[in-house]
Amino acid sequence: MLRALAVDDELPSLEELLYLLSADPRIAGVEGAGDATAALRRINRALESGPGGPDAVDVVFLDIQMPGLDGLDLARLLTGFAHPPLVVFVTAHEDFAVQAFDLKAVDYLLKPVRKERLAEAVRRAAELRGTASRIPVHEPDPDHIPVELGGVTRFVAVDDITHVEARGDYARLHTDKGSHLVRIPLSTLEERWRARGFVRIHRRHLVALRHIGELRLDAGTVSVVVGGEELQVSRRHARELRDLLMRRT
Repeated sequence: MLRALAVDDELPSLEELLYLLSADPRIAGVEGAGDATAALRRINRALESGPGGPDAVDVVFLDIQMPGLDGLDLARLLTGFAHPPLVVFVTAHEDFAVQAFDLKAVDYLLKPVRKERLAEAVRRAAELRGTASRIPVHEPDPDHIPVELGGVTRFVAVDDITHVEARGDYARLHTDKGSHLVRIPLSTLEERWRARGFVRIHRRHLVALRHIGELRLDAGTVSVVVGGEELQVSRRHARELRDLLMRRT
């Protein structure tokens, strides 16, 4: 059984979340807080009583955009605690999913919250809470990246990504099964995935060496075929790419 804390500065949203959580048989008790500062005070009281104490909080259902201390700020503070509660983000905004999962959130729910999605988040939290060797709250998963699809957060395996296309502050991840838009600059993914065999071939493209099917040379221009798509290689990156491919073979 879980003891929950719901945090939202909008009273109707908070009341709706409290109602839905109280109706879930896996929730032993739920309290509400109207801002992140009040939530932090409540969590500190819970931690003072110790794990399993009468004031314990097992999971926090946390809005993101709130005045003053926002939900992401609170989640970052919690990563510094010895025994922090699990965190489920509940927000009207899709743009913060990557940051949320970098903080190892259990789930990321979009408003208006559907009863079925909330039940799934509670199930995940209950499973983690019942696992003796609980996953660290602040360690990001290096093998997957969270993406939003139709209001549902899914995890795409990095090894399945064939190439990445820059879209301003966003990046489009391409796989054999489709593509996903995430709010991460291409330069950030280049640095993060360099050790995993991703290489920059153009200011707009990052490719996975393992997925390059062909290297084409035509009248001084260089291109690669990745996932059935031909991508131009800039002169700046052509030599490095050829050297990397030669070393692989």
